[in-house]
Amino acid sequence: MKVIVDLSVVPIGVGVSLGSYIAACGNVLAKTGLKTELHANGTNIEGEWDEVMLAVKQCHEALHEMGVPRITSTLRVGTRVDRDQTMEDKIRSVREKMQ
Repeated sequence: MKVIVDLSVVPIGVGVSLGSYIAACGNVLAKTGLKTELHANGTNIEGEWDEVMLAVKQCHEALHEMGVPRITSTLRVGTRVDRDQTMEDKIRSVREKMQ
């Protein structure tokens, strides 16, 4: 099943500067070959359910390997089975309606 996920990863116990950890997670996601889009509060990920969930797990594993003792992640998951839809399709639809 295809899924579009909005992932927000928050490393805990490493101070207030989190950019290097988020970048490490971004590098993990880039290696998966999944379609991703970084935004101000997280990353959108598009792909097959199992591949996306594995990528989220790999982000956690990578950050723990960097010494992060605790991580909290928030996922918003969207699926649809009536037709294929991409992240770009969803954005384009809203922008068209705004005009």
